Amino acid sequence: MLIGGIEAGGTKIVCAVGDSTGEIKAKQSISTRGPDETLAEIKAFYSNYKLETLGVGSFGPIDLDKNSDTYGMILNTPKTAWKHFDLLGRLQQHFQIPVYIDTDVNVACLAEYRHGAGRNVNSCLYITVGTGIGAGLVQEGRTFQGRSHPEMGHISIPQHPDDSFAGICPYHGNCLEGMASGPAIEKRHGREGHLLGDDSNVWEIEAHYLAHAIVSYTLILSPERIILGGGVMKQDVLFPLIRQKVSKLMNDYVYTGDMNEFIMAPELDDEQGVKGAIALAVGV
Repeated sequence: MLIGGIEAGGTKIVCAVGDSTGEIKAKQSISTRGPDETLAEIKAFYSNYKLETLGVGSFGPIDLDKNSDTYGMILNTPKTAWKHFDLLGRLQQHFQIPVYIDTDVNVACLAEYRHGAGRNVNSCLYITVGTGIGAGLVQEGRTFQGRSHPEMGHISIPQHPDDSFAGICPYHGNCLEGMASGPAIEKRHGREGHLLGDDSNVWEIEAHYLAHAIVSYTLILSPERIILGGGVMKQDVLFPLIRQKVSKLMNDYVYTGDMNEFIMAPELDDEQGVKGAIALAVGV
């Protein structure tokens, strides 16, 4: 049985074909342009395969309330061409097979829970730190949704005492995403993060914001494991800094176990998006 998995990001979309074990048999990356152009390329890729079902992990915000008239629709996104676009409806209309949809971070978390760094725990939180910041939670095999999906990248965090940066979030200014996303690092320091080397000042500030967020998430959600992915987290210096700061901020109030096993890197080699979308479609 062939299953489709789409990781729909704001910059690129990855289409894949796999099976129920999560094995990827083929995939293709395309640039995210306008909806019609992008969907034409998605359709072209899948025209070579007979799919039984399709899973989608999408950028947001997206309506995930199955009782809503706008279920599966992209909502108030800064990508104006996609605002109020019925992504689920259009995919269902074209493929005429069951299509399942969730957020990109939720499906990434589901993939790591099934096949990667979260496979030996009952609950895990996946945080992506890149162009934006988002997080998804899986508890006993199910992604968490409330009235809408969580927007954990937009929580308030205390300003670092040596950081006068105002933040870049167009809605909240100095929320977590506004202070710690890849574009925030570039705006603050004048260069992209991967060009800043091991500058201790850069990563001390970054670790401060991410550690404060992780402590808040831990106190509220109590996940057994936290997985940090995204382009910014490819800076290896960040993991020991974050673990140290989380431990200090927590001050033994909540037991997390070995900090090296509580806060981990992903294990799926940047395939967690499509593997998670396939896992969503499989539903096991």
